[in-house]
Amino acid sequence: MAVVTPDLPELFEESFERAGLEMRSGYDLKTARRSLNILTLEWQNRGINLFTIDSGTLSLSAGTSTYTMPTDTIDIIEHTIRTGTGTSQLDTNLARISVSTYAQKSNKNTQAKPTQIFVQRLSGSTTVTLHPVPDTTYTLAYFRLKGIDSISSGIAGTTTSYVPPRFVPCLVAGMAYYIAMKKPEVANRVQALKQEYEFQFELAAGEDTETASIKFVPYNTFYTSA
Repeated sequence: MAVVTPDLPELFEESFERAGLEMRSGYDLKTARRSLNILTLEWQNRGINLFTIDSGTLSLSAGTSTYTMPTDTIDIIEHTIRTGTGTSQLDTNLARISVSTYAQKSNKNTQAKPTQIFVQRLSGSTTVTLHPVPDTTYTLAYFRLKGIDSISSGIAGTTTSYVPPRFVPCLVAGMAYYIAMKKPEVANRVQALKQEYEFQFELAAGEDTETASIKFVPYNTFYTSA
């Protein structure tokens, strides 16, 4: 049976809830992204190299709604429509919508400045679909979760080319701990969240530890009579 894992925005929300908080603003999203970035660096220090955070831009064309992200993209964390350059540059946040919300739109071919984005994580690629369809050229600016060491194409899945699902509880627990450390109002939760994070990390990392059977052979000493 295929493993179904929440996307990054849902994992961010789960992390805030575990910390006893509610993710309400764009700043909360940014602080969650920073925590995730630091968490991945910590994992690299521990010898776990799965993914990192990268930023980039994508040129949008009039009349084209769907675009393919770089092949090592796991998920999109932040996304804005960028217009202008230099001192006239303006970034407008895009609201991320689910597949069901996008499917229910009666006219998917309406052209205007995009206000929503649908991220589809497929086997082997990640695509983004803008709504409305761009009516002129725009720039999509984004932060993405980028796979490293041949890890790519989604948070979860059934092949080794995906981030192992067993690391998702560790990721959520770690972000909850990191977020709580920045919020004085939930300082009483920090120690418990740290313990849960370390527990989940040991569970996930332990699966990668090579195990071998051990066979004990008794040592026999033979005595001969004089």
